[in-house]
Amino acid sequence: MPTLLCMRAWIKGSLLLLCLSSCPSILKAEEVLLGEIEFPTSGAPDAQPAFIRGVLYMHSFEYDHAAVAFRQAQHIDPDFAMAYWGEAMTSHHSLWRVQSQQAAQDVLNRLGNTSEERAVKAPTQREKDYLRAAEVLFGMTEKTKDLGKLERDIHYRNAMHQLYLANPDDHEARVFFGLSILGVGSANRDYATYINAAAVLTPVWDANRSHPGAAHYLIHSYDDPVHAILGLPMARVYGKIAVGASHAQHMTSHIYVALGLWDDMIAANLTALSIESKKTVGEGARSREAWHQRYWLHYGRLQQGRIEDAEVIMRMAHERLSQDPLPREPAYYGAMYARYLFDTEKWSEAKKWLAPVGIDIPGPHYNFARAFAATKLGQLDKARKLMADILPGEQGNAEIILEPEEVAILKLELSALLALAEGDDEEALNLLKEAVARQTSMPFRYGPPRISKPTAELLGDVLLELGRAEEASLAYQDQLSRSLRRTNSLLGLARANARTGDATASREAYDALADIWHNADMDLPALAEVRDQADGGIVQH
Repeated sequence: MPTLLCMRAWIKGSLLLLCLSSCPSILKAEEVLLGEIEFPTSGAPDAQPAFIRGVLYMHSFEYDHAAVAFRQAQHIDPDFAMAYWGEAMTSHHSLWRVQSQQAAQDVLNRLGNTSEERAVKAPTQREKDYLRAAEVLFGMTEKTKDLGKLERDIHYRNAMHQLYLANPDDHEARVFFGLSILGVGSANRDYATYINAAAVLTPVWDANRSHPGAAHYLIHSYDDPVHAILGLPMARVYGKIAVGASHAQHMTSHIYVALGLWDDMIAANLTALSIESKKTVGEGARSREAWHQRYWLHYGRLQQGRIEDAEVIMRMAHERLSQDPLPREPAYYGAMYARYLFDTEKWSEAKKWLAPVGIDIPGPHYNFARAFAATKLGQLDKARKLMADILPGEQGNAEIILEPEEVAILKLELSALLALAEGDDEEALNLLKEAVARQTSMPFRYGPPRISKPTAELLGDVLLELGRAEEASLAYQDQLSRSLRRTNSLLGLARANARTGDATASREAYDALADIWHNADMDLPALAEVRDQADGGIVQH
């Protein structure tokens, strides 16, 4: 068994690895374009590079590539226990709330039919503990074999905590423990859980600014408008740490969306899509990741005022519906359809972008947007009929499939619009205030607004329409505290403040829009207004 003792030294600004014997457990970022970690194990030296590559891919949620790398390590060293641990862990997508329990068990059973047989092949207590934690996670122990996923996740988090406490200098133990905290808390995000994870992860980031897991999981920890500024340093470098990982490129945009940095968000997702389209593992450009990235790219283009570019994405997604679409594609199209209508307010185009006849669009966004457009066009009976078809619980990506409470909020918004159309202004406002209160009480979820027409923004729109500009300004400010630099809210705020006579506040909002729309389509309806009202107009970048 090779010695695991290694030394590092900095000479003339470059990293020199000095090993007293074989030191294959360290790979530099430039060798694999995925990051830099130290993960000493007892596998054969020739198998170590593939093992490290698998861990690096896994830290960036490139699970298919990671599994291939771990199998390569097994091929070189068939008794390399940690290589089987790694492949099993690629079946646990903790923050996506996906776990292939049987597939993971099958991998571990290839190493040995029992826990005892597997432990024999792990020469150190630390490696035995990694294996044991995986067995806990996948229900292969007496305590966890009959438990559901969430309960097993909790037991796994506790096992990783003990592993980390026993090996305080093992950065991987600390990082996987931090990820396990996020995994347990991902179903119902709360700040305390996520900041607790950040506290666990930060020392690794401080010690190794090239660690992809530390950067990645800290971005998840800070993935909300309140804490996103703390994740900006990680977002700025994670894409450079893991150049070869599509998910890493996209992941930086979580911070950019939370901060309203639309140009950075667009660049990140364009890079991610370029990498994803070249994949040979999985479905490439039609993968889950590609559609996730495309959905965010579409939202970013709308915020930039690049409507023509957003339409290109819409057209491609629409064409996919007639070409044997994968299950995720119609659901994503429905969400993009809603984004397009709400952020352009081109209500008359609701019919133009309808799905082809016979194609079912799952999820509530599609019919919600159709109903909303119908009310704006005075088609109230049609809106009521469509409202009945807004249902939760459809299959699809969790970011676009809403919970029953969120669907109830959509229906409150529509009921408010119907009341407004029928002349009952106070009932409309009461319904919208209830919608705002209910949405505010829910845990924050990352990314573009879950409610495709944000509740406080809609309240501001209605108040402004009713001539209550001061109240409208407060509503827009409320929305902007949760959706930083969202352009429809900024435009509403600028107009509301202008009507209250607060010229300074109005100009500040117009200035923010001018910055965001520096490359907007020239025929964007509000562009001339912003150009006239912003301090210095719009400067093309």
